[in-house]
Amino acid sequence: MGQIRKQAILSSIVIYIGFFIGFINTWFFIRSGEHAFTPEQYGLTRLFFDVGQLMYAVSAFGVVAVVYKFFPYYKDNLQKKENDLYTWLLLIPMLGFVLVIAGGLLFEPLIVRKFSARSSIFVDYYHWTFVFGFGTLLFSILESFAWTFQKTIYSNFLRETGLRLLTLFLVMLFFFNIIAFDGFIKLFSLMFLAIALLLLFYLKRGGYLHFTFKQSRVTKKFKWKMVALSSYVYGGSLIMILSQVADSIIISSVSENGIKDTGVYNLSSYIANLIQVPQRSIVAVTIAALSIAWKNKNLAEIERLYKRTSINLLLLGLFIFLGVWLNVEDAFDLLKIQGDYKAGLMVVFILGITKLIDAGTGVNGQIIATSIHWRFEFFTGVILILLILPLNYILVKQYGIVGSAYANLISFVIYNAIRYAFLLRKYKLQPFSSKTILALITGAAAYFISYYLFNSMNGWTGVFLRSSLFAGIFIAAVFALKLTPDAMQLVDVVKKRFGKK
Repeated sequence: MGQIRKQAILSSIVIYIGFFIGFINTWFFIRSGEHAFTPEQYGLTRLFFDVGQLMYAVSAFGVVAVVYKFFPYYKDNLQKKENDLYTWLLLIPMLGFVLVIAGGLLFEPLIVRKFSARSSIFVDYYHWTFVFGFGTLLFSILESFAWTFQKTIYSNFLRETGLRLLTLFLVMLFFFNIIAFDGFIKLFSLMFLAIALLLLFYLKRGGYLHFTFKQSRVTKKFKWKMVALSSYVYGGSLIMILSQVADSIIISSVSENGIKDTGVYNLSSYIANLIQVPQRSIVAVTIAALSIAWKNKNLAEIERLYKRTSINLLLLGLFIFLGVWLNVEDAFDLLKIQGDYKAGLMVVFILGITKLIDAGTGVNGQIIATSIHWRFEFFTGVILILLILPLNYILVKQYGIVGSAYANLISFVIYNAIRYAFLLRKYKLQPFSSKTILALITGAAAYFISYYLFNSMNGWTGVFLRSSLFAGIFIAAVFALKLTPDAMQLVDVVKKRFGKK
């Protein structure tokens, strides 16, 4: 766990730096005053991300799962220059994107009809979503390559920090009236392509990536298994991405305020997504370890990773979610955020609970995806989409953006419960212990003590006092109760290094 912990900590630092820059970007998007973006314009930038993710899912054909599952066999049996895995798994998605463009142009009249009334700005820039989508695809494929080499820090830097630095640069150009919104959104569509080319250069220059069209003996042996895996996972990954982006797309098309509500909802989602930052970095550095553990049939190591990631992600999620919820309303006032966005405060809470549940169940999805039962990934994905699409459509029409948040909560609770039950029944694996209950009690106690002691205090003073007390109680309890071995091991590492000095 030492290497995983080190990579996860460094990756988390990089990602949180990115989130800080992202916070600055988001504030410029939602602030009131001169040269401010409208909620509709902010909503369009978020819709670009969601449509780009959907294009990636359609065109990737599930190749990322093939990378994770089969890279140990290529690594152990081939020289670097003989490894043709990356050639085919980059070429196939490129061909897939050609089909996406063809389909997007074919169904353009339908898109115009569905979005023109409530979200006309999306129709105006529809063609630019293809540029954004291609960049998303290229970077995501290269990122999966980087993860197999355990080069997660640089890829995380590009996605979480580099992308936001580019956004900040464009936001500043708009803020100082150097470019209009038309120029901003067109340059915005090129950002993923820019960081994808940087990652490609890094992997090639570092000697990690080689391309050859000569079919290797490993490919000849496993190609039909890889086709079978990608076929199943393709449907599952498409369903998963669709479940993640359905809310924004449905809100833009059927909500009363259209893409304006998309902007409000996505700000709330952005705040709730803070909980998932540790999850991203831990997943990134755990996948390779899980793949190798399955290859070696080391069930004890898989169980250890499952339990350890569950308690760590739960603690980190509680700390972030409760810390944010303590101060979110004051923060809206202090940061002079446009009043329209306050309509999403309840969405923050509901989505926060959703993310917390997902984080607390650990790397259940990654365990299944790297096992011989990876087909189950597809079936659970089908269940998820069968829940989330109709629930979103019905509840958004009835309750607006809050309805979408409830749709996500209901769907992901059922989805994670099914995965939990599968691993428990099939392998007798489950991530929870008495420490899980103690973690929940610790979080609740720290929150309510901090809230009731300083609830009457407003402004930055109140934010500081509530946050400080909450953090102090929570962190002290984690160490006092020894809720996670990683906390104590981290202290030991610091002591050793301090002692050396």
